[in-house]
This record gives sequence, C-alpha cells and structure tokens, in this order.
Amino acid sequence: MNIDTNKNTRIENSAIIIMGASGDLTRRKLIPAINRLYELNQIDDSSIIIGSGRTEFDDDAFRARFDISSNFSSKLFYHQGLDGLKNYMHSKGDFDNVIIFLALPPAYYASSAEELYNEGFDKDIRLVIEKPFGYSYESASKLNSALLKYYDDSQIFRIDHYLGKEAVQNLLVFRFANSLFSQIWNNNYIDSIQINAYESIGVENRGAYFDKSGIIRDMVQNHLTQLLSLLTMEAPASLDPEDIRSQKMNVLKNLRVADSYRYQYKGYRDEDGVPADSTTETYAEVILYIDDYRWYNVPIYIRTGKALHRKGTEIGVNFKPLPKLLFNKEGTIEPNKIIFKIQPAEGIIIDIASKIPGYNVEIDNTHMSFCYVDSFNSEIPEAYQKLLFDVLIGDRTLFVSAPETELAWKVFDPILDKGEIKYYEKGVEPKHHFRCKWIDFDKYADICSKD
Repeated sequence: MNIDTNKNTRIENSAIIIMGASGDLTRRKLIPAINRLYELNQIDDSSIIIGSGRTEFDDDAFRARFDISSNFSSKLFYHQGLDGLKNYMHSKGDFDNVIIFLALPPAYYASSAEELYNEGFDKDIRLVIEKPFGYSYESASKLNSALLKYYDDSQIFRIDHYLGKEAVQNLLVFRFANSLFSQIWNNNYIDSIQINAYESIGVENRGAYFDKSGIIRDMVQNHLTQLLSLLTMEAPASLDPEDIRSQKMNVLKNLRVADSYRYQYKGYRDEDGVPADSTTETYAEVILYIDDYRWYNVPIYIRTGKALHRKGTEIGVNFKPLPKLLFNKEGTIEPNKIIFKIQPAEGIIIDIASKIPGYNVEIDNTHMSFCYVDSFNSEIPEAYQKLLFDVLIGDRTLFVSAPETELAWKVFDPILDKGEIKYYEKGVEPKHHFRCKWIDFDKYADICSKD
C-alpha cells in the first residue's frame, strides 16, 4: 500500500468502495466530498468509486441519486452486496490503493470487517469507519478487538468529522506557531476553559438513534473531547501522526469528570422513535479537570445540547483577573478572553480592555478578531472532503486510534445514563448549574458571520 503525506499529491489509480451506499451519509456527505475532490483535480480519471449495498440498482439508477457532474458520474459504479465485490472491482482495473468506507450502522462494523476479509480484502486496503466507536468502554474494547482480528490498526481510519474542520486544525497552529501565547498557556494565567456545542434543532428524524445514545455519547465523549485534547496537549516531538496522538492520549490519561448534569427538552418524548418514558439527555453540562502540572486546578466546562436558542460551537479560554491596582482598583475590568469559533462562523477573537477615546481615562472591553471569511479567498474544504483526501494519501494525523477511543470512554463511563434528568423549554438554554465566571458567548455569535 502506497502512503504519501504530500498534500499536493494528485490521487491516481485508486478505488473507493462505499458500503451502505444507498444511505443518507453517502448521499449528503461522501459522494459530494469525493465529487469536489474530482472537480479540484485532486482525484484523477484513473480512480473509481463503487457503491455497495442491499438495494438493487444499476449504475445509472445509482448515479441518478446524486447531484454531480457528468464527468464524475461516469466514475461511479454499483455492486449489490458483498459476494463477488472484489472480482467486480478487478473487472474495472488493478488499483494501487483500495479504500473501503463503512457507511453502515455501527452494529455492523465488526461483521462487515469479517465479511470483507473473507471476500479477499486483506492487507491491501484502508478501512474507514464513522463514529460512534462503541457506546461504552466495554463495547469500544470489544469492537476494536473484533476489527483487529482482521486488520491492523494502521489500516483503520476512525473518522471524527470535527477533526476535519479547518478551525479545529488551526488550534495546533495557533498554539505552537505563535510564541505570543506559549508562555501563558497554563494554570498560572488561565482561570477556566469553556466549550460549547449548541444546536437550534431537536433530534429531527434521528429520534430512535439518538435515544440509544444521548448527548454525552453523541458529542462530549468524542467531538468535544478531541477539541479539548488539541487545546491542552503538550507540544509533540514532531508533526508525525503518532507523536500528536501520543500527546492527545496523555491528556486523556489525566482527564477526569468532577461532576455532571443532564437535561431533556420538553417535547422530546413526543419525537418520532423516542419512548414515552425516555430518560435520555438532550443537553449536558460537565466539569472536568486535567490532573497534570500545566492544567492542575483549572476547571473545564463543557455544555452541549439540542433545541437551544442558537447554533454554534466555540471554545473560550478565560484568563485570570488583574490585581486591583492601577486601572483596575475597583476590580471592574473584565479578564481577557480568547474565543475559538469552530462553526458556523470560523475565527479567533481576542477580548481585551482598551481606553475609550476622550479626555477622561475610561476603559471598556473590545476585541481583535481573525475571521476566515475575511482573511482567505480560497475555498475552505468541507470536513469530509479533507478527511477522505487524507485517507487516500494515508495520512492518519486527523484520525482516532483504538487506544485513544478506549481512553476517552474510560473518562466518561462513570456518568453515562447517570443522574436526575431536568427539563428545559425548546429554544432556551438551561440555567448553568456550576458556579463560574461564564463567558457570554452569545455576545460573539455574529462576529465572523458569513451573512
């Protein structure tokens, strides 16, 4: 298997096989992402895409499901089921790289890996799976053991699509390419870290799936813990994927949950697929600590949920207040803050105190902002577009290893499905339970907006 980490590489002579190709993920995310790579000439004409599933399609019917260019459409093929899939692929050519994406319910990952292996897909493939990687530490460990019977962990690419977002990748650049911040990134200067991930919609048509999961499994254990790891990890020895992964795992080894609270929006039990007596949380508030020298005693607050007053994912770094001297004798100057806007309006905001123009010395808070929409003319790749390209060139930097998934589950296992459920109105954020100097993230919501 050829591995090339040159990001200017043009993908040649590769076969991308999508299992579960008649599903929603393939239609909404995977095919549009691959189509865009093709349009950008990052995938050439010698590569093909094969959809596979239980539904009966011919090639034309399969292609008609997608809004794609005619040139790219000619690269799409369909094969029903797994039997004979490898021979079918070889009938289209001999390929240097074979990527198999399991766009399937997680319950089928282990059995599909076995079936693919028995079909003849062995050491010459890369296997891509979508989160969730289990529903607890025990189930994640069993899943990893089942996959590793047939494929080496270096062949398995576990996608967490948050890691494909440009604003998330920029966390490492911000921290390790700017000496301005490196000396203050510790508990001597930082008072708290606050992470929000809000959705304005409810569970929509995913009620049956979501009710088996809940927001802690769906968001906290994976997406938001990954953000936290990148924000707080030590500098890796190099940009090698294993060096970065090692430092992220060190964070997870020292991470502990101090307390948590669970909420459910009113009307959730009336959603399609949700039991009338459900106690699944749709909003959670968690406080964590990293028990190491850099972050000792710095509280980390995570708040995430559905059916809230706005949509947005952001990280806030709240610095310690000034002493009550000079301009701050009354203690009225707000501490400095750094806001990382992950979505939908990517950017970084630094909140500072400034003098108001005039004859008197009056101080107010203002901000400096870096917005992707204002700073770059180039297209920001969609997360799946970036991640699929990295799979094709064999770059594992933005993917999660088996030990990493299990460590993250160990952190959150003690609070899964635990604690009383409180209720909140749709469109209203629950009152914060923890006592803290909360960052008013709503104040920054329109900064960097694309509208």
